[in-house]
Formats: sequence, C-alpha cells, structure tokens
Amino acid sequence: MRLLKGFALAVGHTSVPVCSSIQRLLAFLALQDMPRSRTYVAGSLWPDVTAARANANLRSSLWRAARMGHPVIDVTARELALSRHIAVDLHEAVALARRLLDGSRPCDDILGMRTLEILSADLLPEWPENDWMRIEQEQYHQLRLYALEAMTERLTSAKRFGEAVAAGLSAVCTEPLRESAHRVLVKAHLAAGNRAAALRQYEQCRRVLREELGLEPSPSLRALVPVTHDGPDGRRPRLQPSGA
Repeated sequence: MRLLKGFALAVGHTSVPVCSSIQRLLAFLALQDMPRSRTYVAGSLWPDVTAARANANLRSSLWRAARMGHPVIDVTARELALSRHIAVDLHEAVALARRLLDGSRPCDDILGMRTLEILSADLLPEWPENDWMRIEQEQYHQLRLYALEAMTERLTSAKRFGEAVAAGLSAVCTEPLRESAHRVLVKAHLAAGNRAAALRQYEQCRRVLREELGLEPSPSLRALVPVTHDGPDGRRPRLQPSGA
C-alpha cells in the first residue's frame, strides 16, 4: 500500500481499485500501526456525527472492504487492524529516516537514490485536511526533513558531493524557509570546493528569509560563507579573499 505522494493499493503489479471511504479507513489503520477498537476508529474517522452514525459508517466501510476480494483488514469483535501481510511504504520511510537520524548507526547501505526518492515525498499531500490526518502529515513531514538533512551530512562526510547536494536540494525545495536545510546544502557545496555555488545558496536563503519573514540568516549560517555585504552602491556580496 502506498501512502507517499498519494494513495494506491496493489497486489503484485496489479493495481486494486479502492473507493474513497475504504481508502480513508485503510490509511487510518496503516498510520496507527497497531490494532484499534472499533469505537476509536469510528470516532476518529467520523467525528462530526453521532456515535451511532459513526459506527454505522464503519460497518458499511468494513462490508465494502470485505467485498474487495483481498483480505485488507483483520477484524475481531472489538478491534481492527491493517492485515499483517500488507506492506506500507510509509513504514519503510519512517524506518529509513530513524536510521539516518541515529548517529550511532552506520547507514552506508541506505545512502542512495532510492532512499532519497522515498524521503522526497510527503504523506497523502492532496487529501482533505482533518484533525487525525493533519497531525500525522506534519509529524512525518518534519521527520523526513530532518532525515534529508542528516542524509546530506552523511553523504558530505563520505565525499559523495553530488548525492549530498541532491539530498540538500530536496530538503530546501520541500521547505524553502528552513534555514537548517540551506545550511547543510551550503556545507556540501563548500566541501566539494564549489564556493560560488555555496554563495548562491546562501543568497537564496537570505533573500527568501527577508522577503517572507523579514529576517536575516543566523550567525552560524553567515559564518559558513564569509561575504562582504551590500554596500551603499548596492553591489551584490562577494566572497571575501582567503585570509581576509
């Protein structure tokens, strides 16, 4: 089951059509990652109706799910859970992110384009907002941004500068106002010896912070790229000569 970029369910290479109400139920159970009571599921998915109506909606959804021809939900008298045999891309993404963020664990085997592709997608970004989904989306959004930054730093340390820049750019494109994403990308450019690219990235960060928030880059970011700032003639900043 795919939850990143958008919802999809497949058996092998065959896509399985799923109506919207079943999509919501399956996504909710996948995000819980543990059995939940029928009452909890019904109340979470249909919070704006009476308990009786919410339970009726849940029964209807379970009936539709049972008619799909594939066992997708484990049902007991009191609890529901996503079927154990269903692999969920979000679960893999979270595991990858946590490994990258654990400084005590080596990650050479996952420092590649597949991991970057997985971490470059948000959780169900086009779904309508509701309380339970908004919280899950923001939690994963922040986790993957920190993981992309950690991946950039790990790749930079491994001198894999092209991949490091790609990971840093993914973080910056996802959250242009996130200074920490600009910082790791600037470091990757500098480690590769590309001072002009580092300066351009710094200037991009400086411009967007000014225009959107009225802020200047932090001292820690400014220290990475020593520049002579705008003078009275309005000239663009330049890298200071070595030893200046």
